[in-house]
Amino acid sequence: MMLLNRHPEHDQPLAATDAATLGIAGAEEAERFLEARDNHAETPLHALPALAGALGIAALHVKDEGRRLGLGSFKALGGAYAVIRLVLEEAGRRLGRAVDVGEINDAPVRAVAAQMTFCCATDGNHGRSVAQGAGVVGARSVVFVHAGVSRERVAAIARFGAEMVRVEGGYDHSVREAARIAAERGWTVVSDTSWPGYERIPGLVMQGYTVIVREALRRLPAPPTHVFLQAGVGGFAAAVARHLAIVLGEQRPKVVVVEPARAACIYATAEAGRPMKIAHEQPTVMAMLECHEPSPLAWRVLSRLGDAFMTVDEEDAVAVMNRLARPLGNDPAIVSGESGGVGLAGLIRAAEDKDMRMALGIDSSSRVLIVNSEGATDPGRYTELVGMALEEVLGAQEPA
Repeated sequence: MMLLNRHPEHDQPLAATDAATLGIAGAEEAERFLEARDNHAETPLHALPALAGALGIAALHVKDEGRRLGLGSFKALGGAYAVIRLVLEEAGRRLGRAVDVGEINDAPVRAVAAQMTFCCATDGNHGRSVAQGAGVVGARSVVFVHAGVSRERVAAIARFGAEMVRVEGGYDHSVREAARIAAERGWTVVSDTSWPGYERIPGLVMQGYTVIVREALRRLPAPPTHVFLQAGVGGFAAAVARHLAIVLGEQRPKVVVVEPARAACIYATAEAGRPMKIAHEQPTVMAMLECHEPSPLAWRVLSRLGDAFMTVDEEDAVAVMNRLARPLGNDPAIVSGESGGVGLAGLIRAAEDKDMRMALGIDSSSRVLIVNSEGATDPGRYTELVGMALEEVLGAQEPA
């Protein structure tokens, strides 16, 4: 199922605030903060020429976020970055001077951080990032998880020192509960989705994701013509699409937003032309994308820069995990979690459909960029779906 963007907003200019948040200066700041982290390392960009040939395109590159900052997900760039930024800003207010990221281990800054509590709702990866960021600066973190988050993912968050709170219902219920409790107790919500009156912090989270684009463009032999971006609430897709548009201008790639058919709130929003909340019916294996209400901040960007919106089915996501684990030819093996390869699932579906290829302008000259947004964040589930132990796939990977 695919929908081309034909709404009037598509050709209208974006808000200046979005350009400032997701522009070059903001991305440089996010990268500077990242370089101050002890375990920072650029994630690999893999070329997959054999798969590109099978799909009838010129080039396919996969930016692999499965190794980011020890968290196994691109989310490591967002929540932690926002937490550190907020602590330094609060320290600056209390100390009466500008406080730089190089001071995060200094006693006066850590004394301020120790008095701050950050909370969020999560499907798993964002919560780990917020908890990790709080741990880096010595702050407290409280993470709300809904009924569908596995015990393994809860334990992975708790290992970073977060207090865990289980909430009945789905992701959207946990977002509202986290906001309610935070307002009562004076905590700071670090959410990856926005709502009216709450945009700056989700904007900082999105700003952290722009690092992915900066790293990829430095390594790509030529700019991409197409990018397929998976979406939950839309923050990741919006951040990547906006930064690509700012850096590449009129040469920006076509942006295709891909979601699970069972949780396609962005697709429903694109269809209606306004933010839509969809019913929570069947769960999806693509758990990190199981969101039923878009971020208004993300939609403001995607309504203008999203060229097409599409959905993929449960079997598509599992098939991509297996395809990446057992690559064609000399392509490298890549560990991709249930949600990690959804952009690639969208590309495969589009490339194999004559009408979709034509509508998106995919041909033998196309250069496609995909982001593997997560590795095996639940190793047991990965082994169950792929039929190979994680160690077997990792052993087939080329060194980073």
